[in-house]
Amino acid sequence: MKTMITEQLADSPIVYYKETASNGDWALFLHAAFVTHEMFCEQIKALRTTYRILTLDIIGHGASTKTGRKDRLGHMSRWIKEILDKESIDRIHVVGVSLGAVLAQDFANHYPQRVLSLACFGGYDINRFDPKLQKENGLKQMGMMMKAIFSVSWFAKANRHISAYTPQAQEAFYKMNLSFPKSSFRYLASISRMVNVFPPHKRTYPLLIGCGEHDIPTEITAVKMWKQDEPEAYMVILKDAGHCVNMDVPQAFHQLMHQFWQSAS
Repeated sequence: MKTMITEQLADSPIVYYKETASNGDWALFLHAAFVTHEMFCEQIKALRTTYRILTLDIIGHGASTKTGRKDRLGHMSRWIKEILDKESIDRIHVVGVSLGAVLAQDFANHYPQRVLSLACFGGYDINRFDPKLQKENGLKQMGMMMKAIFSVSWFAKANRHISAYTPQAQEAFYKMNLSFPKSSFRYLASISRMVNVFPPHKRTYPLLIGCGEHDIPTEITAVKMWKQDEPEAYMVILKDAGHCVNMDVPQAFHQLMHQFWQSAS
């Protein structure tokens, strides 16, 4: 992580990070809610000799908290596009976990010509999200946010068991979650504005979807429904993993991504 170059995107709150030791394809990693780009530390260490890596702190997270009054979560796709333009990146592999999977899809909806491949874990199809699942997901998120109003520590302790399966991943998630500012919850409230906005369409890039076998039943159902709607997509349910699969089983995740990217290039 120390070798990564830190950059600030002009006229935005977004701080991003790049690793350019390799001459390979570019890969963008978008993190889950309540943590930072550091949830991908194992991926950066393992993949930086083969791929050029780009990651960032989503608005309201990590170093991306110096926000303006009009800054919104919905601006993330435009900001990502501006980062690619600044770095002269034509096309990139996009990987998102949980909230990052929503943002990855939203970026692909807006800028499909910039996507080499799309991989979404712990997410759902934002172009076909079932209203029943959407309501159930919203109620669970509201319950978790109520915990945070009273105590971020209480929230983080409960959230780690939902977000990760292995003790190591749970502890790492918990430590990052403790630093999430309560004021940033306002940005997460607008996630629904990205859902069922774009009509389903034929993708011009390969799609990989998945989650962990120990993720919540609603998430596993959502991934299987997505596969039914897009049968050409690759689907994987990773063993010994929960919601944040990259943290629970990093080695299996690295192998999976390398194989997927090789097939997509």
